[in-house]
Amino acid sequence: MFKVVISGVNLVEGGILSILQDSLKSISKIKRQHELEITVLLHDLKLLDEGIDKNCFTFIEYPEVKSSWLKRVKFEYIESKELSNQLKPDLWISLHDITPNVNCEFQVVYCHNPSVFYKLDVKRFFYDIKFSLFCIFYRYLYQINIKKNAYVIVQQNWIRKAFRTMYGVNTIVAYPIQTKHIPEPMVLNDELLGIDMNKKIFFFPSIPRIFKNFEVVCKAAELLEKKTATFELVITLNGTENKYASHIFEKYGHVKSIKFIGVQKRAIINELYAKTDCLLFPSKLETWGLPLSEFRSFNKLIMVSDLPYAHENMGNYEKVKFFDPNNAEELAEYMFLFMKSELIFDKQSVMVPDQPFFNNWDSLLSFLIGKAKDKVSAQMGLKS
Repeated sequence: MFKVVISGVNLVEGGILSILQDSLKSISKIKRQHELEITVLLHDLKLLDEGIDKNCFTFIEYPEVKSSWLKRVKFEYIESKELSNQLKPDLWISLHDITPNVNCEFQVVYCHNPSVFYKLDVKRFFYDIKFSLFCIFYRYLYQINIKKNAYVIVQQNWIRKAFRTMYGVNTIVAYPIQTKHIPEPMVLNDELLGIDMNKKIFFFPSIPRIFKNFEVVCKAAELLEKKTATFELVITLNGTENKYASHIFEKYGHVKSIKFIGVQKRAIINELYAKTDCLLFPSKLETWGLPLSEFRSFNKLIMVSDLPYAHENMGNYEKVKFFDPNNAEELAEYMFLFMKSELIFDKQSVMVPDQPFFNNWDSLLSFLIGKAKDKVSAQMGLKS
């Protein structure tokens, strides 16, 4: 039996949790074909979707790993080593950036934290101290053990180039295209959320982090409100989440057209996608930007930052408008033109990364399992 360990102990919310969810859905489909014995390391079993066949896996929970960096370091460099000696895996997949210290013939790491590429604004350092420290130290955390990996998996081509320059490692570009998600049955109470669906709805779903750039959409709404009141901007913060969220609410809480609904479950986000007229995505830094690919299936307008991650994500999508993420006036004007049905969409060609490149989990995992099996067979041949 070929033994696989998938480690996702640090993935608990948002797009990063979907990485774990979708990888498990995929590998469960190909388990029998490859005769796999799969152990999953995770924060809490309750986080997993009902759509995941839990009988396919052995789970080990680590609920304390996120409580402190000391416990995280202990897990990555001590506990993982001990566990690898017990399980003797043939393939170890770490889904949370850091390369663990393990005994394994074939290991890979999935790097999705973009903080090393963010130009830190000193003025906003204390809005999100954890992220600010990531910006400073994550380059070095990535570097530890990174060359032990057969491959480093990243989500876009521009990050591949940066990793090759910084670390000189073999990389795979893997677009995080999701398995079709069927949300739990839910009736969205628009009135409870304070949303007037009779108006034009602009939606920005994101966890409040400084690089997500909530300021520009809120400022644009403030400017647009002076021209018309027939729209609403829905954002997923309410001011209580952290210092950055508090700052945004304090500065723009007076704008009547902004609806601060707080962080919501994935099922509610899906419902809001269906009712939204336009997705706004002003983030200044992403390794992918999951809402962009989620919203594309609705074939409605997306306004997104004019940055490399967005161009690669959007590909040849026809209903897109790129804007300067530092220019609220430009965004407000585009929103106004859209409301008047006068907005001209942007066009671009598809940019396909060099191989190895995958746009779904099935092909990525099949590739990794195949490569790992080849290496294990070669090692056994040498020993014999």
